[in-house]
Amino acid sequence: MVGMRDVARKAGVSVSTVSLVVNNAGYVSTDMRAKVEAAMRELDYIPNELARNLYRDRTDTVGVIVPTIAHPFFASLTSALQHEFAERGLKTLLCSTVDADKGEAEYVDMLQRHMMDGIVMAAHTAHPADYWTSIGRPIVAFDRYLGPGIPSVDSDHEQGGRLIARQLIDSGARHVVLIGGPRAQFHDLAAHVDDAAADGNTTFPTVRYYLTLEHELDAAGVRHDYVEAGEVSEFAGYAAAARELFDRFDDVDAVVSSDTGAALCVQEAIRRGLSIPHDLQIIAYDGTYVADAAGLRLSVIRQDFAALASVLASRLSDCIAAGAGEGAAGDAAGNAAAQSGGFGETVVPVTFVPGETTR
Repeated sequence: MVGMRDVARKAGVSVSTVSLVVNNAGYVSTDMRAKVEAAMRELDYIPNELARNLYRDRTDTVGVIVPTIAHPFFASLTSALQHEFAERGLKTLLCSTVDADKGEAEYVDMLQRHMMDGIVMAAHTAHPADYWTSIGRPIVAFDRYLGPGIPSVDSDHEQGGRLIARQLIDSGARHVVLIGGPRAQFHDLAAHVDDAAADGNTTFPTVRYYLTLEHELDAAGVRHDYVEAGEVSEFAGYAAAARELFDRFDDVDAVVSSDTGAALCVQEAIRRGLSIPHDLQIIAYDGTYVADAAGLRLSVIRQDFAALASVLASRLSDCIAAGAGEGAAGDAAGNAAAQSGGFGETVVPVTFVPGETTR
């Protein structure tokens, strides 16, 4: 096996000079660098990646932890994230907690052992209050609050709630039914942060769109109800929720759910002979590929996956460069699509994209 000594001998330089070239560290003259690189090519020398990582205290590998990659939203997000990290020269390890016996524990252990450089945490698991803050390594949260000092990136869900409300109110909706996860997750984020942290729970900024929508509907005097569909990985729950919705509320004239829930409501409404959007309006929240594959093109609140991934990658890269778990605004703060929120948040705007399911 060809080693650095062979390259040094071929190039007529010292082993330390070869090391500087291989690790791209320190000053080496242009001529000397050219000699070393020519010798490496001629000898077919492949640098030892493990040795390089030890020298730099970097692995150029990051972890992305999601609840499940089977969900269209997280499939779209992880695809965009992998692209963004690759653009930055970083490799991505993906953990789907629903498919892992130990959840994200193995990935956190790898982070603490410096076997990866940082983590994007997007899963829904609960831990003791100081679990994430005690790790002391680069972590960025997506769509959840993990504790003080840990930056988070979210879509602007309050904007999403207002956009849905305006569309439904302006189009004359009288009874809106929302389909989503367990209602126990719903709370005011600002008021709930301390209590949630003390209980070891994770707060979910996503619920802001439901709460904002309900507030706007209340202000306009529009009736609204909520049907629980289970956790994000429980797809069967959305089909059951769609059936329950129409069984319970014969006067429903608008439905709001994730892309998956909205698509199943389209199918159930058609099966029951309802005309969309004349009898029933349906708005999906996410804007994944499912929105275009529901039989009708869904009207959606579209989360900007490219912008979310860009900001997440920038925030984590900044944390890694800083060499600590503390968040740094860095180039993410300069991202035109991102705005500063509370609790160390960066929020990314959403858009309403009309389809065939609204008036």
